[in-house]
Amino acid sequence: MTTLTVNINDKKTEKAVKAVFDALGLSYAEDKTKKVAQESLSKLEQAVYNRLENSFEQIKLHQEGKVELRNARALLDEL
Repeated sequence: MTTLTVNINDKKTEKAVKAVFDALGLSYAEDKTKKVAQESLSKLEQAVYNRLENSFEQIKLHQEGKVELRNARALLDEL
């Protein structure tokens, strides 16, 4: 038996992947630990988490060439 972990961020894609698994006769289980961990965060911790998540999304978009990020010099000039 092989175990495959798939991280999906939106419900539409999740439904599509589940449909493919069902069509292929594959079993799957959802990991609820991430959702539970986020619910137990304080407001400050949730704010930091959201900022980090947004930052990682911006980095991903930059790596894909979809957005241009400021360089360190531009940031320091702004300060």
